[in-house]
Amino acid sequence: MPEIYKPVSALALGLASIIANPALAADDGAPILVTALRMPVEADQVSSSVTVIEQADIQREQPLAVSDILLRTPGISLSRNGGYGTDTSLRIRGANSGQSVLVVDGMRLADPSTTDGGYNYANLFADDIARIEILRGPQAILWGSSSMGGVVSVQTRRAEKPLEESFALEGGSRGTVYARAGLGGKGKRLNWRVAGSTFTTQGISARANGTEADGSRRQSASGTLSYDLLPALTLDLRGYFADGRYDFDSTTGDAPVYGTEREWTAYAGLNLRLLDGRLVQRLAVITGDTARKNYDPRRTKRVLNFDADGVSHRYEYQGSLTPSSLLQLAFGAEREEQKMTNASPADSTAPHALTPSQASLNSLYAQIRLTPVKGVTLNGGLRHDDHSRFGGNDVWSAGAVYKLAGTGTLLRASYDQGFKAPSLYQLYSLYGSTALQPERAKGWEVGVQQKLLHERLQFFATWFERKTQNLIDFAFCPTSGTLPAACYVPGTSTTRFGYYANVKQAQARGLEAGGSIKLGRATASGNYSIVTAQDRTAGNTFGQQLARVPRHMANVELGYDVTERLNANVAARYSGASLDRVGGVVLPDYWLFDLRAQWKLAEALTVYARAENLFDRQYQTASGYGALGRSIYAGFRSHF
Repeated sequence: MPEIYKPVSALALGLASIIANPALAADDGAPILVTALRMPVEADQVSSSVTVIEQADIQREQPLAVSDILLRTPGISLSRNGGYGTDTSLRIRGANSGQSVLVVDGMRLADPSTTDGGYNYANLFADDIARIEILRGPQAILWGSSSMGGVVSVQTRRAEKPLEESFALEGGSRGTVYARAGLGGKGKRLNWRVAGSTFTTQGISARANGTEADGSRRQSASGTLSYDLLPALTLDLRGYFADGRYDFDSTTGDAPVYGTEREWTAYAGLNLRLLDGRLVQRLAVITGDTARKNYDPRRTKRVLNFDADGVSHRYEYQGSLTPSSLLQLAFGAEREEQKMTNASPADSTAPHALTPSQASLNSLYAQIRLTPVKGVTLNGGLRHDDHSRFGGNDVWSAGAVYKLAGTGTLLRASYDQGFKAPSLYQLYSLYGSTALQPERAKGWEVGVQQKLLHERLQFFATWFERKTQNLIDFAFCPTSGTLPAACYVPGTSTTRFGYYANVKQAQARGLEAGGSIKLGRATASGNYSIVTAQDRTAGNTFGQQLARVPRHMANVELGYDVTERLNANVAARYSGASLDRVGGVVLPDYWLFDLRAQWKLAEALTVYARAENLFDRQYQTASGYGALGRSIYAGFRSHF
């Protein structure tokens, strides 16, 4: 197919199939609540673009990793350096992983020791997940630094019975085995649940032309406990843990190198409800730690060649006041402390030194949501942050939602500001600069959502724009002539080949459109996104698409309920061509097709199977790295 027609065909197919946003999918009449706004808000009162993926959607899609299902939603792309377990970066509307926030059960997950301080989605699997929410666009008022692209909020399951259990087991291609289980209970004062999982696969070669399979394994655990100490006072305890080992290759090809990553996050909070529940106050402490190590068995004296650890402590106070159904207030104060150590030990017996660094961020925020007349919701917010290195920063946001009574029409508009504090690596590593200023973003969007035929037909469209300044990038030092001061390691006379600096600007704009239709036992759904994310820095890269951000993306899914207990669907995903780096290698576009089916044998037992990349398409999301070919999986899940 000629290159010019491929995006056009994706658009035609996407619009022809009335592509879906899962947030539109509720058909029981109950309002969809969005909790990523730190208090429950009905979806039709949220001015930002939002996608809500419920447990039934997750089970139908049968994902292994959370990233597998996020890719099915508008405006999201992903790059992975090989198979499962290797570095996985998520981009929301062209913003990189370090510019978006991941939240699991209200706990913000990140690794302060990575280059951009973001989260590596390689270790986040579907496990015991009950719900996923995606807020697009800058969300700095409530989530602060690094939320310029958006927020992904994941919620694990909560017990609904005095005692309940769930179990799932699946296996398939390349020796893949994935098992997960959960146990919980609900009483008058206590609600608890614990869950665990294990995953292993022989994998594929991380390098595209390699012959050695690079496998991975992973174990995880999560838990929640909520106990009513008093009628108005509740204690919340939560935790998340994941431990993984993965093989990867050198830049030249097959190699026996491997890495390990262990991460955990713990939460302890008190919730106090006053004024008949209209005033809720929360006081919480959150601690997280991510340790990463790389090993090279070819070394003779020390196989460890990389050692990093990132630690974060968060102290949060939040209040929410609902004087009436017409007014909601959210306000709070936070302190975040980040610490990092890293080293690249030499192949010797001498002890290696870990270089420590740290920074802190104090924050105040407030947001108001007002319904002055029926069908109209207005919101606005302010946030002030004070960073231990660069000082103060202020952002604000405003939005409106208009729901036309009796028409099924919903109009949205919002303006949001965002920022990202420099990471510890960018500030204090061998290539760091303490003169860095925060990245800053301004974004706006307008959207429409329409429901027809008693909500059997739904569609939406959103136009967005975001401008980002002070982007931090790696600046290379000249190879001849007089070196500028920045080309010396701070405080020394040692030269370096480059350093981090605020050197770039970028602009992202585009359209997200889609919908769904249900006709009897058949459904059709999908979405189509145009994301023009460009480098706007003066120079020879001006106007070029940002790295690993496809300009065109589409998803299509057709489903059919064969019986009340048996259903099947076919899904297709299109990713347009992208650049591996600005001005670099072009990654060709591709289509991937999946088949899925599930059969409810009994009330508590369901068997399922799927074929991914059905036509064994060869493709790359990062230049030189392999991607999964045709994969067949089958399994079952049970509960009581």
